[in-house]
Amino acid sequence: MTNSIQELQDAKVIFVIGSNMTEAHPVVSYYVKRAAKKGATVIVNDPRCTDLVRWATMHVQHQVGTDIAYVNGLINEIFKNGWADEEYLKNNTENAEEIRKHAEGYPVEKASEICGVPVEQMKEVARILGTAESASVCYTLGITEHICGTDNVKTLANLQMVLGNIGKYAAGLNPLRGQNNVQGACDMGCLPNVFHNYQPVTDAKVIAKMEQSWGVTGLSDKPGYKMPTMLHKALSGGTKILYCIGDNTVQTEPHMAHTIKELEALELFIAVDIFPTITTKYAHVILPDTAWGEDDGTFTNTERRVQRVRKALTPPGEARPTWWMLQELGKRLGVDLKLTSADAVWEDMRSTSTGFAGITHPRIEKLGLQWPCPTLEHPGTRFLHKDGKFTRGKGLFSKTDHIPPAEVPDAEYPLVLSTGRRLWHYHSGTQTRNSVGLEGIFPEELIELNPHDAVKLGIKSGDMVKASSRRGDVTLRAWVSERAGRGMCWMAFHFAEACANVLTNDAFDPVTETAEYKACAIKVVKVADGSMPRATAFPRQARP
Repeated sequence: MTNSIQELQDAKVIFVIGSNMTEAHPVVSYYVKRAAKKGATVIVNDPRCTDLVRWATMHVQHQVGTDIAYVNGLINEIFKNGWADEEYLKNNTENAEEIRKHAEGYPVEKASEICGVPVEQMKEVARILGTAESASVCYTLGITEHICGTDNVKTLANLQMVLGNIGKYAAGLNPLRGQNNVQGACDMGCLPNVFHNYQPVTDAKVIAKMEQSWGVTGLSDKPGYKMPTMLHKALSGGTKILYCIGDNTVQTEPHMAHTIKELEALELFIAVDIFPTITTKYAHVILPDTAWGEDDGTFTNTERRVQRVRKALTPPGEARPTWWMLQELGKRLGVDLKLTSADAVWEDMRSTSTGFAGITHPRIEKLGLQWPCPTLEHPGTRFLHKDGKFTRGKGLFSKTDHIPPAEVPDAEYPLVLSTGRRLWHYHSGTQTRNSVGLEGIFPEELIELNPHDAVKLGIKSGDMVKASSRRGDVTLRAWVSERAGRGMCWMAFHFAEACANVLTNDAFDPVTETAEYKACAIKVVKVADGSMPRATAFPRQARP
């Protein structure tokens, strides 16, 4: 996030797009609700009628995979009406005229035809954003999990720069990270093109610094492969060994049947986890990891806040911390990584970075600090790019154009499936489905169908249905609900026995290689009558 979570409660306008915030980020959603209670305008943009709509001033129900056309249409209308922050554009951006010209290709009438949002509603959204003192944009995987996910994000950045909302309190561009410590994992270098603190692996000075610190030579200056490429190369022998830490790959990657083939092609597959999963079944070696309360360390949350984690329990059996396993593996391969404790790992990271240099464990004993925090005296950074002063100098606009999803509905597969998360479960359920309480509240997956589509298909809530795509099929109960827009269905991937990723399409964004989990074509047929399990387990119906 460019800004902080607490700032949301002071925002005047909050523009939420592609984020089922109340279920996927319930803590963050509290601050949006507080803002709504204080009179803020909350615009929820989502093809699905999520629970946050109950708190919204307006629900914009655009069609799946049309975010670029929709937002470009808003930018066009903002320029057209003189609502752009011209002073900000002049002083803090370098190619404003290019984006002004590019937006002319997306008048609201054209954008409306693509995204399905009425012209008058688009004009009203543009007016609210354009005349507001400031606005905060929040997005999640509904923006990034598309073949154009990178351009989706760039388009939102364009919108906020046009409005002058980058570098302001209670404004900014705020991605809500999909899982606990995703931000921290990226910060620590779990990306193939950077070391920790986002230091490029292609930079000779950075390489020299790392080699000196780690006592090694010959570090590669070439970015590694992203996960889909690594898996794909297994089929041709290009990837022979995969060391997988805490990732239930079979259940969380798209096109499950294909993912299994890729793992089976590996010469050696090592899985490190805290419970057996459907992925560990394919592993040649399974190493028992520690859970979060069984080791010391840090987590970094979605607002860049580094926080202490302390050992509360002794790990069971032969479970060991990840850093310990890597140290022992390194020794057996002839390299002493000098990893002696979680504290020592953090100190090594801190000493070879700038953004974390001022964050020590004693400083975050009671309250975390937000990076960048370059010195021991620095208080941390509440929001980034203050006063429009960007890290690169001036802000750079990106020209983006609408492209449809890789797979769209047709006569054989007439519905769009979008996927996500439910409140009661987390990711692939490795932890939550081992919780008796959470499993008891929501014990099976359901497929959400719009009432209009359900009537045509002769399906009612609780009926058993078979959902099929070109990649596979699953059988599960139907949940007929206005949460799903017309022509779309919705599922989560928490349940291995009825997993949405049996159906999802393995088409990827070309930059990030993030899969298009939010759009694929399916069909749904009834296979048996049925009834819903405990209705009290389900959220209240959100209403427009």
